Amino acid sequence: MPTLVLIRHGQSSWNLENRFTGWWDVDLTEQGVREAWAAGELMRDKGLDFDMTYTSFQSRAIKTLNLALEAMGRLWLPTEKSWKLNERHYGGLTGLDKAETAALHGDDQVKIWRRSFDIPPPLPEEGSPWDLAKDLRYKGIPIPQTESLKDT
Repeated sequence: MPTLVLIRHGQSSWNLENRFTGWWDVDLTEQGVREAWAAGELMRDKGLDFDMTYTSFQSRAIKTLNLALEAMGRLWLPTEKSWKLNERHYGGLTGLDKAETAALHGDDQVKIWRRSFDIPPPLPEEGSPWDLAKDLRYKGIPIPQTESLKDT
């Protein structure tokens, strides 16, 4: 029977800073690198092997995959990258501190934005420093301004 293994990226710098990340491309921390390597060792030790791998366009996910595959001795496996595997787009919440956002808007509102199936976070402000329009990896892709879980 085929096996599907899903791995979330290791700790990123914005995870450590408790910031909303979404589509913004942030790097792994040293701990995130260790977590990715440990995931690969665990999969190797459990005897898992793969024919194909998939990842998002986000560097933290690509690095996590590559580190895990290297730990497994499977860095040569084919990988398909798709923007459709990116984390959800947090829109106007991108880059904001989660605790400060909850203090400003209330825990209930932030929970609605984060966990509701069909209610997206607010749109980003015009001129946002987190605008991805000029990011070459998304050339020709309809970049969302924000996404609910339903949209992803």
